[in-house]
Amino acid sequence: MLLYCVVGLYGRSLHVWNWTEKKVIQDIDLGMEGLIPLEIRFLHDPNATEGYVGATLSTNIFRFHKIEDGSWKADKVIDVPSKKVDGWALPDMPGLITDLLMSLDDKYLYFSNWLHGDIRQYDITDTSNPKLVGQVFVGGSIVKGGPVKVTEDSEMTEQPEPVVVKGKTIQGGPQMIQLSLDGKRLFVTTSLFSSWDKQFYPEMVKEGSALLQIDVDTEKGGLSINRDFLVDFGKLPDGPALAHEVRYPGGDCTSDIWI
Repeated sequence: MLLYCVVGLYGRSLHVWNWTEKKVIQDIDLGMEGLIPLEIRFLHDPNATEGYVGATLSTNIFRFHKIEDGSWKADKVIDVPSKKVDGWALPDMPGLITDLLMSLDDKYLYFSNWLHGDIRQYDITDTSNPKLVGQVFVGGSIVKGGPVKVTEDSEMTEQPEPVVVKGKTIQGGPQMIQLSLDGKRLFVTTSLFSSWDKQFYPEMVKEGSALLQIDVDTEKGGLSINRDFLVDFGKLPDGPALAHEVRYPGGDCTSDIWI
């Protein structure tokens, strides 16, 4: 995958469009620190001219913002280090950021590391200097007892425990996330897409994905798994399914703004 990025088969740029003239007016090259920019979110404040984008493979978060001359700039503000591992496809395992969002009050940024298995919560009161205030592991590729052994980790001293909710061991890793409008309930699915699911989490393909609820401390920050909530997509009448996107029918934090 990294070779594909080097030869240009995967992207590393943001493109600014003028919708009135229907043309690209600026390209922002994120470089090798910005491989596969996937999910991009503006702040909810309609007057804000800034937001964040997750560089999936590099596992970095960039803040993009408008500057005085009317052009746009992007700066790396969060760096999730890779882990050195044995028993995996490569000797270095990236976190693989696959989704991100902000709380409706623009106080917190959340994102999921599908391979490492954690969801992170950052205080973005200072948008250029996010502070990690919450983290919880929801499966992933480095759980204890699995085939992967972490040999070097700059963040953790031991591998996380497997996650069991209502008797089900969670396979896969945290993927798409969705936050309630009050910011207190973060929902997460575990499937990315079937070809990658089959490669990295074959047991999930057999058993089906899951939908979990993460309880959020909106005052001081903090995340915890709600052990009383589970939607098990392995128990459907037609067999196991791989659920992906999450939406609230009454509005959610990836589709609403405040005025």
